[in-house]
Amino acid sequence: MRRPTKRTDVMDGRITAIVVTYNRKSLLQNCLRALVGQTRKPDTILVVDNASRDGTREMLAREGWLARGDVELLGLDHNCGGAGGFSEGLHHAMQRGADLFWMMDDDALAHTDALAELLAIADNPANVYGSLAVNGEVTSWLTTLLVDDVQRITDQVDMVPARARVQSLPFLGLMVHRELVERIGLPDAGYFIAADDIEYCLRAERAGAQIIVAGRSRIEHPISERYVARVPGRSLICLRLPPWKRYYDTRNRLLIARKYYGFRMLTQTIPGSFVRLYAALQNEPNRLSQIWAFTTGMVDGLLGLKGHRHTRWGISQ
Repeated sequence: MRRPTKRTDVMDGRITAIVVTYNRKSLLQNCLRALVGQTRKPDTILVVDNASRDGTREMLAREGWLARGDVELLGLDHNCGGAGGFSEGLHHAMQRGADLFWMMDDDALAHTDALAELLAIADNPANVYGSLAVNGEVTSWLTTLLVDDVQRITDQVDMVPARARVQSLPFLGLMVHRELVERIGLPDAGYFIAADDIEYCLRAERAGAQIIVAGRSRIEHPISERYVARVPGRSLICLRLPPWKRYYDTRNRLLIARKYYGFRMLTQTIPGSFVRLYAALQNEPNRLSQIWAFTTGMVDGLLGLKGHRHTRWGISQ
């Protein structure tokens, strides 16, 4: 009699949780407590500190985190943004011999079974997997499910299956295997913040990966502030952003379009960017600052300029 087939061990191996932090030591402590409380604990927790100035490193030493055998600090000498932090952290963890990498920001609070539920559906090292960011009964961001290649957008947690293909995943519980990283490389540090995770998912898809969310693997996270922009013939979901983030949102959308969208950059991305600006001017304060951030983001995006550049344009944080 043939025995039932067991789950493949292709995704077994050492797991490193990578947490990028910057000047949010209280949130970081809560994030770390959630990670060490997992039913399936990560083998290592790597804290990537983006040159925090609030005593983050001193707190980690004082509270005993660095005395643990399963917590490591990678202290960077300057703030390279979330994108740079994940790139540096993933490179470091690869060198240390880990096999799976579970990446998140410091404001993530993983449910106790989040890692176990994620591993339950992760069966192919060529794919990208991710936890679901939630805020109570709703998702922290709109989630675009791909059902028979048809998009279904939802913000209801109970509408997300235990396993489902999605359009993209944020660096908030995103998991990749070393085999995929060796094929597609590290996150693009040049994005600094915003859309670096979208670019990484697109790069993975181009290499043949599927992007899969584990609906039962949940991470609590503040909900994004969003509103709907409606103009004749067009409706877009927009995020409420301060001007310095508007710069990166505008620029990085164009960087992605230049690389992946071809002619659609002209027919969709650029027109959509102007719709978002129009909506921001209707719904957000600091209109002149929003216009300047948008304009400079457009210039740098069209020129393909990356990096930490908002201060070069005089946009304060």
